Amino acid sequence: MPSKVTIRTVARQAGVSVQTVSNVINAPHLVRPETREHVQAVIDQLGYRASQAARQMRSGRSRLIGVRIEPARDGINGNVLDRFLHELTEAAARAEFRIVLYTAADDTAEIQAYQDLLAAYSPDGFVLTSTHPGDPRPGWLLDKGVPFVTFGRPWGGPDRHPWVDVDGAAGTAAATEHLLSAGHRRIGFLGWPEGAGVADDRRNGWLSAMRAAGLDPTGLERHVEDGVTAGERMAAEMLAAPDPPTALVCASDSLALGAWNYVLATTGHYAPSPAARSSRTAANTRSRSTSGASRASRPAVIGFDDTPVARAVGLTTVAQPLAEVAQACIRLLTAALDGGDGASPEHVLLTPHLVVRNSA
Repeated sequence: MPSKVTIRTVARQAGVSVQTVSNVINAPHLVRPETREHVQAVIDQLGYRASQAARQMRSGRSRLIGVRIEPARDGINGNVLDRFLHELTEAAARAEFRIVLYTAADDTAEIQAYQDLLAAYSPDGFVLTSTHPGDPRPGWLLDKGVPFVTFGRPWGGPDRHPWVDVDGAAGTAAATEHLLSAGHRRIGFLGWPEGAGVADDRRNGWLSAMRAAGLDPTGLERHVEDGVTAGERMAAEMLAAPDPPTALVCASDSLALGAWNYVLATTGHYAPSPAARSSRTAANTRSRSTSGASRASRPAVIGFDDTPVARAVGLTTVAQPLAEVAQACIRLLTAALDGGDGASPEHVLLTPHLVVRNSA
């Protein structure tokens, strides 16, 4: 087995002192250019990697960032945070940090996970996801003086920490305006139960765009727990109404996929799920008389999150800039670790964009 390459190995091979090698790695501005180039060439030749443990002892940092793995949901919208974790891991690596993943069933369990991780691994900070009204996690970390950044706004909680978020209202407003420009006037909204920050944010974008166009949104919205089956069932109810919407803006791709399944089923293009068949029966007579199974009369559907499923089935949707979110999270957390500038914590609100496909 080859012997381990150490900083002393590099110093002997390069014919310089250990301190010079250390300076090349940690303070290259202190070393003459020709010496720095020579030592770096030896480092590359020997494949030397600085000891993370030694760096931690010098800097007092573990270079670790804790992030929770979100619980599995329907396999569609869970993909959003999966992609965010991928982008965050890459952004952290560029800043020479590593991500430590943990699971937690709820807020209380997550706070316990903070305590366990801080005791065992001393992570430098945390990135929190899925913020919500009444969220106790930011307050706990603030009280303990632990640096963190959230992917999500405080939603009425303490606004004393850095956060990064995506403007959901801007996304659903853009979706609604796209439908308005196509001639739709009865545009429905299929969202999550009210009272959650993200749910209300996405509803508000649809609502503001409808009101700005001088349209009455009364009776055009429904709220349901997230899921494909729920979206299909609720779309069946909405589209069977006496004066149904001609288009639907949905709070997620899961709801939109369910709604799109129902639309395709009632226009003769796709088989509905068993859960939607009973709802479809009540609407069959009206669907045949009004839709004619034609593409032109088929209700439009727009989702939110641009998941792989949306791309696969041609669903128009709103895409979140997850790479930018991840980069901003690492930048703000790094600034917090460095002590900041004494000003108020920075907040970053990013704008999503509409991806137009076959469904609208």
